[in-house]
Amino acid sequence: MIEAWTGVFPAVTTKMTQAGELDFDAIRASIDRLVTNGVSGVIVLPMLGENASLSLAERESVIRTAVETVGGRVPVLSGLAEITLDTARANAKLYKSWGAQGLMVFPSLGYKSDPRETAEWYRGVAGASDLPIMIYNNPIAYGVDVTPAVLETLADVPEIVCVKEESGDIRRVTDLRVALGDRFSVFCGVDDLIVESMALGTTGWVSGMTNVWPKQCVALFELCRAEKFAEARELYRMLTPSFHLDTHVKLVQYIKLAENIVYGAPEWTRSPRLPLVDEERAFVIDTVRGAIDQLADSAWA
Repeated sequence: MIEAWTGVFPAVTTKMTQAGELDFDAIRASIDRLVTNGVSGVIVLPMLGENASLSLAERESVIRTAVETVGGRVPVLSGLAEITLDTARANAKLYKSWGAQGLMVFPSLGYKSDPRETAEWYRGVAGASDLPIMIYNNPIAYGVDVTPAVLETLADVPEIVCVKEESGDIRRVTDLRVALGDRFSVFCGVDDLIVESMALGTTGWVSGMTNVWPKQCVALFELCRAEKFAEARELYRMLTPSFHLDTHVKLVQYIKLAENIVYGAPEWTRSPRLPLVDEERAFVIDTVRGAIDQLADSAWA
């Protein structure tokens, strides 16, 4: 299982109807499309999957549906985003019972913990089950930074196996390797830093825009893994304007709209998120169609 945690792991959007209900047919179709196009794992209920907007019963339905759809072809991870440690520990156990094979664990959503508190949060979640854990490090969004120093205090926790690095500082990839060697696998968590991150030695990619272009994103990752960076840069330049959509506060709406444009998936989100309108909607449409046009004339169509 742990050895499988390399490659492209899309952070899967949760498909909904216009009324805001879960659209299970669309969820199944989108996950199967990802696996068929070569991803190495899937992560349901990430922030991009509107985790915090779903009830516990809905999260159970999403996890069970994903596990059934994947059918053992790749690992299924679930995002775990909670406010209190007790709830996080309880839900870690539940998610395992529903079939999740790993967890991508957020810091506490209700408190900006200091380094000591952050380490204890992850140690506490890890002790709740034997599921392998990917730490979700996104200090830009959540104000909590799991630094190399914090990770050094967690090196003795066997359940913690991976870090999704989303600090936005490309130097962090090297700093992690210098401080910790290969103790933790390091995944790029920012779509528009993937080539740079791979050049510095990341072994995986938690990607939003892979929901839109799984075939092309897997190809990009494999080019980088083979150190064919000249070819990778060519594809990267086609996709980077759309990859920037993954870094915006409205990335959920942006990526769901992009999925709708590319393969007809429902774009609907749950309140308080609203559908895109006016110039913002036109910007996303123009950006995605620009990539479609470039890809159509390339070897990666």
